Amino acid sequence: MCGIVGLFLKDKKLEPELGAMLAGMLVVMSDRGPDSAGFAVYGAGAEQIAGQAAVKVTIRSLTGTDFTELAANLGKKLGATIGVTLRDTHAVLALPVGKMNQLHTALHDIAPDVAVVGIGKRMELYKEVGLPKQVSHRFKLDKMAGTHGIGHTRMATESAVTTDGAHPFSTGMDQCLVHNGSLSNHRSLRRELEREGLGFATDNDSEVAASYLTSRMNKGDSLGQALTHSLDDLDGFYTFVVGTETGFGVLRDPIACKPAVMAETDQYVAFGSEYRALVDLPKINAAKVWEPEPTKVYFWERAA
Repeated sequence: MCGIVGLFLKDKKLEPELGAMLAGMLVVMSDRGPDSAGFAVYGAGAEQIAGQAAVKVTIRSLTGTDFTELAANLGKKLGATIGVTLRDTHAVLALPVGKMNQLHTALHDIAPDVAVVGIGKRMELYKEVGLPKQVSHRFKLDKMAGTHGIGHTRMATESAVTTDGAHPFSTGMDQCLVHNGSLSNHRSLRRELEREGLGFATDNDSEVAASYLTSRMNKGDSLGQALTHSLDDLDGFYTFVVGTETGFGVLRDPIACKPAVMAETDQYVAFGSEYRALVDLPKINAAKVWEPEPTKVYFWERAA
């Protein structure tokens, strides 16, 4: 049993409140997932560096790494200016897109204990072991702004309670996934994806689901098409909420035994594992509220 939340804003006036709204939803789901929590927020893109397009790289360390010093050392090794924003055990690096291919090798050489959590033009991703309220507070989620975000509270059933095992899982640029359920064919699917060159950091079945969607999208699928294909290729029971740079998608398996509820107004679209995650959203009493249908792909997208 885990808790999932998601929020997609239609009204730009609400963007400064995204983090506060998402934090409230996440905390309400604590009893569905007290082991760990995480969230992804799609905010402003990284500013250009020396006239070049930039990308955000969220990294984490549990050993007290000096991220400011790390950014300076990476900058020297890569021959580029590296921006850094500190957030507890995580940091967001900003670097030129053209240096991305060199980043992983440079990071491994300089600080092998530092892990990459997510990469994107707009996505920042944070997760930790602990109660959702504590995790939200540590990363100051309530102060974050953006257009959309997703979150997860975890009750571990198939793998250890670790930061690596917490959701969301990100396996592609500006792509991430949160999952409530269990996949029965994730090991065989993992082997297929590994043959394609995709790597895995955990034994978590949800990471396999995220990699599967990345694989489909790398082959040309839209998110909606990738989610539709997953109905044939993924066995088990699942509810997915997926984020991309421009959108927010939801899918439930054919049995749909995991709880889910959605609400839509002219200002936002919201998802929660239970309705109580939505009750404090603005004008919720006037919202269209429904239970998403099994096998139906729901997707909302903003202009790029």
